[in-house]
Amino acid sequence: MDWTAYSGALFDLDGVLTPTAIIHRRAWSEMFNGFLSGYPDARPYTDDDYFAFVDGRPRYDGVRDVLADRGITLPEGTPADSADALTVCGLGNRKNDVFVQVLSRDGIGPYPGSQHLVDVLISRRVAMGVVSSSRNADPVLRASGLRDRFSVLVDGDVAAREGLKGKPAPDTYLRGAQLLGLEPAACVVFEDATSGVAAGAAGGFGLVVGVDRGVGHDKLRAAGADLVVDDLEEVIQ
Repeated sequence: MDWTAYSGALFDLDGVLTPTAIIHRRAWSEMFNGFLSGYPDARPYTDDDYFAFVDGRPRYDGVRDVLADRGITLPEGTPADSADALTVCGLGNRKNDVFVQVLSRDGIGPYPGSQHLVDVLISRRVAMGVVSSSRNADPVLRASGLRDRFSVLVDGDVAAREGLKGKPAPDTYLRGAQLLGLEPAACVVFEDATSGVAAGAAGGFGLVVGVDRGVGHDKLRAAGADLVVDDLEEVIQ
């Protein structure tokens, strides 16, 4: 890949820089299947639901979409709801509690290929930021040892505070480019979720790279990826 045409790189976090998707999938599964046990006629939650409704999207949107797929309607609630509240926000907060427990217990490290690419881009003085729907992006980056590599972080908290639409809308990626002081066309977006790839494509970014961690090359290309790789080591080569 020729980096002379680009001055910036914007990375999704979960599934691109760190394998936190494994922890997220486990936390979503435990939360939803515990909740759905009270609905005997409802289809159990599986990883297919994660990729279809949750991956790359803001947490409460994921809750809402999984429930809607099963014909279940709950009050919206507010982000201040307790994890025990039977609301969309309550379930989202319950999932977050499980995620934090697993992260604290097991820790997380970066994908070796991703860390290598980040170090190479630092040596080439490419400006870099992280754009994630997660409200846990900062602690995950710190746990992985990558936080000091990125001058910009647009996460779920920033999006909520600034009223930015979540992926697949391009708003958060456009804000990341703005904070880097760059035009979208000068930036490369790295994403493993179809919603994130679609956000990069909609934002007019110079290149959108899909990272296939299980979604599939065809789906990432259909969502708008210009290039699809299995590991970011391939981008260096």
